[in-house]
Amino acid sequence: MGDLLEIIHLKIGKKGRNGHQVTLLSGFTRGREFLEGLAQRIKKANGVGGIVRLGEIEVQGDLRPQIRILLQELGFRVRG
Repeated sequence: MGDLLEIIHLKIGKKGRNGHQVTLLSGFTRGREFLEGLAQRIKKANGVGGIVRLGEIEVQGDLRPQIRILLQELGFRVRG
């Protein structure tokens, strides 16, 4: 599923979210349909909400360690 050329960046964001943390995933080179499917998989695995916006996936809460493991299992290189 993952492409060795894709390096996915994980970071935390709070700006414009009333102080609530979200985990931001960026660096994807694929289309919205792929991102929607991946976001659904991440949300289901962690029992949280999220959204695909402007080529990024936003997931509620600071879930960097869990998401890093999942992405690496899918073959992505992960930074952050």
